[in-house]
Amino acid sequence: MAAEMVTGHHERALELLKADAQKILKLIEVQMGNLTMPQCPLYEEVLDTQMFGLSREIDFAVRLQLIDAEAGKELLGTLEKQLSALHEASMRK
Repeated sequence: MAAEMVTGHHERALELLKADAQKILKLIEVQMGNLTMPQCPLYEEVLDTQMFGLSREIDFAVRLQLIDAEAGKELLGTLEKQLSALHEASMRK
């Protein structure tokens, strides 16, 4: 039973981190579509702040051994790729 609880906590932590990553992606998507362009300092500030916050969340989860470091790196890498694709798409408009 204890192993099942630990596995559940691991899965839940990863789900929450992925949800936070999706919130960042959606925030940047809305900002790019409605408010500012990627060259704007406000856009860069929001992106940097959000990415830093997520990286701290991931670091905390790794230190608590809720996720492994590789899963955290993969999550950040995936988000960075998605944001890059979004940025490239907005530049083609």
